[in-house]
Amino acid sequence: MGEETRGGSEPMEDQEYAVPIYRHEAREREFEFAIGDEENIEAITSHFEKHVGPVGNVFHELISDLVHVDVHVIDPTEERPFYTLFTTGMSDRPMTVPDPAAEPYRYAELVLCLPRDWPVSEAFKTASTGEENRFYWPIRWMRALARFPHEFETWLFAGHTVPNGDPPSGFAIGTDLCCWWLAPPYGVPDEFSPLTVAPGKDVYFFNMVPIYADEMVEKLKKGEEGMLRYLEEARIPPDALFVLDPKRQRARRKRSFWPFGRGG
Repeated sequence: MGEETRGGSEPMEDQEYAVPIYRHEAREREFEFAIGDEENIEAITSHFEKHVGPVGNVFHELISDLVHVDVHVIDPTEERPFYTLFTTGMSDRPMTVPDPAAEPYRYAELVLCLPRDWPVSEAFKTASTGEENRFYWPIRWMRALARFPHEFETWLFAGHTVPNGDPPSGFAIGTDLCCWWLAPPYGVPDEFSPLTVAPGKDVYFFNMVPIYADEMVEKLKKGEEGMLRYLEEARIPPDALFVLDPKRQRARRKRSFWPFGRGG
């Protein structure tokens, strides 16, 4: 199901690429005030607390359009020495899937892993005053991507990539990472995703993984398997890939040694 979403939802055929590229056009509509689905929030939060760890903080949206996106923060632990952030609200509404075969995949939430020295609370505090700092951008993207499929009447799923512009540019000053790749959640059992929250409603969870432009091109040309081989040959370890590092080394082809599986 890999594809690139460049946020019109018609796929663009390009013989150079192995996956379709979607370019989405903003639609004209009125602001649609949204509040969170408390039962949905409780089910997702309990699921994370059972399998990952206790939620230490929740950052609420004050005014929400289409869906009310909250960001929940699980502090670093000995087993997971990094912050785990996840959204609720994205799955309050079904996404617009491309065909009937994708109907079971209409609901999703996002996960983001940040290093233990990332000033998460300070990032939220500064952003709430309207003075976004250099640490808030990954969280801003979480909220933007959670709203994206509802804004553009499309969907997001494992294997999809979303670039920062066309052509893509670095997410923030000090990093050349410029594209999000959606992957299965990191460091959890296979049965973690999906979560059945109601009959006919399975919520899938996807890790937001920041990648470079050349890695995205590798994925577009050779598919997700090709990109994983590219990263494997470069010996990029899973922690370095899944836990955001604005200065993460670029892929360089070396002898194969990468302990990350190619599933998902």
